[in-house]
Amino acid sequence: MGRKSQFWDKHAKGYAKRAVGNEEAYQQKLKITQEYFNDTMDVLELGCGTGSTALVHSGFVKHIHGVDISPKMLEIAQSKIDNEGVENISFECSSMEAFIPDAGRYDMIMAHSLLHLLEDKEDLLRKINKGLKPEGLFISSTICMRDVMPLLRFILPIGRVFGLLPLVTFFTLTQLEKSLRDAGFTIERNWQPNKKQAAFIIARKAS
Repeated sequence: MGRKSQFWDKHAKGYAKRAVGNEEAYQQKLKITQEYFNDTMDVLELGCGTGSTALVHSGFVKHIHGVDISPKMLEIAQSKIDNEGVENISFECSSMEAFIPDAGRYDMIMAHSLLHLLEDKEDLLRKINKGLKPEGLFISSTICMRDVMPLLRFILPIGRVFGLLPLVTFFTLTQLEKSLRDAGFTIERNWQPNKKQAAFIIARKAS
C-alpha cells in the first residue's frame, strides 16, 4: 500500500476532527440511504475512513464491513465502535486495488469520497458489481473535479510530488455516469445540492 497508506495515516487524526463540509447535505445523504435499508442487509463500505458513516447506519442493517487503506484511520474507527458498544461493524485494511469482494455477497456497497482518488475507478466499479447480489445497490458520493474545479488538474500533481496532496483524478459527472453504466449498473437517483458539490448516486446492479 506504501505511499498512499502513509499519506492517509499522516492525516488520520486531523481528518477525524474535521467537520463535515456540508452538514445539511451529509444528513440528507444519510437519510436517503437509510430509505433503502432493512435489518437483513449485508453492507460493504469501501474507503470507510474513521467509520462515522458506518456507525450512523449500523442500527438499520444486519452487518457493515468497512475497508480502508489506512491503518490509522481504522484504529480510530475501531475505537468509535468499541466506545459505542456496536457489534455489527467489522473493518479490514486493504487498498482498493488489492481488495476483492466475495462474489454476490452484498446487498449494498457504499463508496463515499473515493472514486476520484483512484487511478482506475472502472476496475473497482466492476469488482463492486460482482460483489453485489442480483439487483444489489451501489451508493456513492463523488466530487466530479472536471466539472467543479478543472484548473486544479494542473496544480494538484505538484502537491502530490511533495506529499501534500493525494492522487486526484478528473472526470465529469457525465463520464462518471457512463462508467457506472459500462460496469453493469442502472442509475436510479442522482442528487447534487448544487453543481459544485459531490454527486450522490444510487445505482442498481443490472439484471
